Amino acid sequence: MSVQARLQALGITLPPVAVPAAAYVPFVRTGQLVFISGHIAKKDGKPWVGQLGLTMATDEGKAAARAIAIDLMGTLQAAVGDLGQVARIVKVLSLVNSSPSFTEHHLVTNGCSELLSEVFGPQVGAHARSAFGVAQLPMGACVEIELIAELR
Repeated sequence: MSVQARLQALGITLPPVAVPAAAYVPFVRTGQLVFISGHIAKKDGKPWVGQLGLTMATDEGKAAARAIAIDLMGTLQAAVGDLGQVARIVKVLSLVNSSPSFTEHHLVTNGCSELLSEVFGPQVGAHARSAFGVAQLPMGACVEIELIAELR
């Protein structure tokens, strides 16, 4: 099944590339790699604000990370034209706005990782990953994720 068919089966419509909120570009393509800039979680078009372990539970953070995966795929599609050109999701880096005692950053980030594997399949979608807890993110967002992909 193609990536587009999987997206359709999941009822996912990819958004257009968001306009950067600061001095950066949404993606950089070099050789066979595409580096997607960090995307913050959004809910109803606005920053999804919260702090895991204080104002948000792990399941809500996981949903926010899943929403980011959809935005990342929209940017990746804009970068390459056809998601079928993606040979591998290489790396995901996740920053979780969290209280000092929160320890489930990896479970929050699974929201992104699981969707990428579901959409691209295990051969292409399985990736290296880092998940960090941070004291704050731009605009108070609960999660920010960046991605590196390899093209065919």
